[in-house]
Amino acid sequence: MFKLHKQEGKARRGEFETVHGVIQTPVFMNVGTLAAIKGAVSSKDLVDVGCQVELSNTYHLHLRPGDKIIRQLGGLHRFMNWQGPILTDSGGFQVFSLSSLRKITEQGVMFSSHIDGKKIFMGPEESMQIQSNLASTIAMAFDECVENPATYEYTKQSCDRTVRWLERCKIELDRLNTLPETLNKQQMLWGINQGGTHDDLRIENMHKIRDLDLPGYAIGGLAVGESHAEMYHTLEVVEPHMPTDRPRYLMGVGTPINLLEAVDRGIDFFDCVIVSRNARHANLYTGHGVMNLLNAKYEVDDRPIDAQCGCSTCQNYSRAYIRHLFKAKEMLAMRLCVIHNLYFYNAFMAEIRNALDQGRFQAYKRERLEVLGTRL
Repeated sequence: MFKLHKQEGKARRGEFETVHGVIQTPVFMNVGTLAAIKGAVSSKDLVDVGCQVELSNTYHLHLRPGDKIIRQLGGLHRFMNWQGPILTDSGGFQVFSLSSLRKITEQGVMFSSHIDGKKIFMGPEESMQIQSNLASTIAMAFDECVENPATYEYTKQSCDRTVRWLERCKIELDRLNTLPETLNKQQMLWGINQGGTHDDLRIENMHKIRDLDLPGYAIGGLAVGESHAEMYHTLEVVEPHMPTDRPRYLMGVGTPINLLEAVDRGIDFFDCVIVSRNARHANLYTGHGVMNLLNAKYEVDDRPIDAQCGCSTCQNYSRAYIRHLFKAKEMLAMRLCVIHNLYFYNAFMAEIRNALDQGRFQAYKRERLEVLGTRL
């Protein structure tokens, strides 16, 4: 399913074939946690900004509207009117982010709903059942994302339990994919590498999950407290132990600079909420650096956000107008800026793919690193 077309150093140019379409890699997946991109962005907008893969969250959709309701309505693709691939996060990140509202056992995790406090149990089997109801293209394994730093002893216990959970995920999804009532019988399971910032645990864990021969593998438990240098080091430690013929996904990362550095270290798939979250607070990415549109200097600036950008926002609206919308608390401000940031990220990944196609990724990386972190 994964074809590696070109490689420059560790950086990889490939494509991944799925039942819902072919994904060109490296790729950034656009995050729609509750089956929608925050900021009033529709599925049609996702097509317009060049999105290849949409990402939604198992835990949140299980709470509302409920995965069984989505199944009754034909699955996530029909529910949100998106025809391309969908990856569903398993709910494992909520084991980390809702640490004050959960209790972990060998069987799974007992949550107190962040909405109404209702008790919810989720283990490997429940996560697979929910994701099967959602009928996503890629179902992520149910795991525990530990905070950084975490003690060696706890991290090892968590890693071992995560491997056992992955084995249960595989058995359950294999079973679900044989049932006549299953909506997407070609749903695939991806494993997640954990181990904190402990090199030996990362390597050991990667070997164990690699042996399960899954269609794809993710590196989780990063961008949760460690430095960028530690994150890049972990990628360099794990990458040699990952299968070369399977896609590699760095979960929850990151800035444009993070993406460049991670592609250079052999990563194919990315996602991060900062793209739309920053946009909703007027923090925008451009080809010349990062800008905050609330700054007073943009009050009478009639230029687009980025004159070189092809998004509908930059083609039709000025910095001054969008700044006014933010000050007036008009919803349109967030929508226009989220569209711009999503377009920027998808176009940025297309540029990376083109550079790899042309054998000039290293030169492209050097050029972009000089400006992408600049504060305008």
